Amino acid sequence: MMEKVYVFGHKKPDTDSVCASITLSYLKNKLGLNTTPRVLGSINNETKFVLDYFKFDEPKYLNDVKVQIKDMEYNKEAMINEYYSIADTFNMMNSLKVTGLPIIDNNKYLVGYVNLKEISKYLLGENINVLNTSYDNIVKVLDGKSVLKFDDEIKGTVIASAYKSSSFIKDIKLDSTNILLAADRNAIVEYAIDSKVKLIVIIGDYELDDELINKARKNKVNIIYTKYDTFMAVNKIKVSNYVKNINVTKTPITFKDNDFRDDFVEIANKYGHTNYPVVDKNNKCVGMLRLVDSNNYKKKSVILVDHNQLIQSVEGLEQAEIIEIVDHHNLGTIGTNNPINFRSMPVGCTNTLIYLLYKESNVEIPNDIAGLMLSAILSDTLLLKSPTTTKLDIEVANKLAAIAGVDITSYGIEMIKAGSSIKGLSSEEVVFQDFKEFKYEDIKIGIGQVNTLDIDEILKDKNSYINVLNKMEDDGYKISLLFITDVIKNGSYILYNGNSKDIVSACYKVSDIEEGKYLDGVVSRKKQMLPMLLEYLER
Repeated sequence: MMEKVYVFGHKKPDTDSVCASITLSYLKNKLGLNTTPRVLGSINNETKFVLDYFKFDEPKYLNDVKVQIKDMEYNKEAMINEYYSIADTFNMMNSLKVTGLPIIDNNKYLVGYVNLKEISKYLLGENINVLNTSYDNIVKVLDGKSVLKFDDEIKGTVIASAYKSSSFIKDIKLDSTNILLAADRNAIVEYAIDSKVKLIVIIGDYELDDELINKARKNKVNIIYTKYDTFMAVNKIKVSNYVKNINVTKTPITFKDNDFRDDFVEIANKYGHTNYPVVDKNNKCVGMLRLVDSNNYKKKSVILVDHNQLIQSVEGLEQAEIIEIVDHHNLGTIGTNNPINFRSMPVGCTNTLIYLLYKESNVEIPNDIAGLMLSAILSDTLLLKSPTTTKLDIEVANKLAAIAGVDITSYGIEMIKAGSSIKGLSSEEVVFQDFKEFKYEDIKIGIGQVNTLDIDEILKDKNSYINVLNKMEDDGYKISLLFITDVIKNGSYILYNGNSKDIVSACYKVSDIEEGKYLDGVVSRKKQMLPMLLEYLER
């Protein structure tokens, strides 16, 4: 399956950034990419109105694009069932070139972890002649032949017939808890059958006669043939035991497939283990990750719209692969390791650029997509009245309105009304619903803007908004502004944090400025609000 590419706007999604994510994603999918639109925060009322009007679902939230365990090249085959033999476990370690393996149950749930050190301890232990395994494991390990099988599981103590027959029969007491290894000693074999031992392993390519076989069948004694001699059979049968019989680590350090690579590297360096099981959200094992594999990973691919500043973008962007940027703002701080497609023009809206991309690619614009693009242009240009509006914006808006089948004026006013209400919103929610953060050297700037018809409602409670702006100083903001934009009057009322009064007064050329001052014609954050601040700071 083709790799998924995330398309998203800035952290404080407005109508342009949300609609641009959807409209550009649609175009890219038509051109053969596998993209999906995302948002980096809650959408505002205006954008909700637009999506509802043209019947689009809200894009899913994207928390970050950090490298996760699932992006890393860990071994998805590295695990062993608890009912596999120690020999199988050792052989898998060799084939995968690892020193340990996660142990899973029949449903793939993680039940432990085993390494070569624990296998060595087991093989040097005192009770290695005790078996708790399956009949099939023993056949496989001894490269044997199944002769009689009555039990799937074999539990018992291994005894080799190293004595003379008479001495063995006289001195060794056998019962159903014994597993006998014997060669061509029919007297001992018959004694074992009569004692109803759990299993008899006939070694050295010797075969029992029919009489003994029939007697064993009657007594339900399991029988296996092996070509190995006594020495080899004794040494091999002990590794037919279930791997779960070893003193394995029951609760190893694990990572989920959605954990971050940075966290893995930190923990792995702290504890110094070589291998770590990887599990899904249900604790089912999906593989094993080695510390040496931590540099083998696939970055998430992203396309940015309506922004190109790192501070406005998704968490972990520096760990992602940016393949394209479509924006209409000034150049910001984002850099890339490789050349990318970067489309930027001094127009009023990102969707004006996206319209051009559709035309250049000869992709037809559907009615609903045209509606989103038009809505974004009307929103960003304040119904084509903002100083950021270009002739191209107006031309594109009229073409899109014809495709979408809406009247620009009536639809635009309906959209603005839907988005301008602040009913039920707290002062903090109003400040941050369309808020952007900027930095000039070490100076942190925050500018919020709200387009509303409820001007008086905000201004009569302006102190609560000023308190929000003042509190932002605790988060490092030197300058915090809120512009309440009146679309009808084509101007904005400004609120600011107290410590920035002199700066604001100088920037906007109003001596001894007061909170709530009306700035005629100031409606664009991009062309009027921010540039005046930056010019002052440069001076």
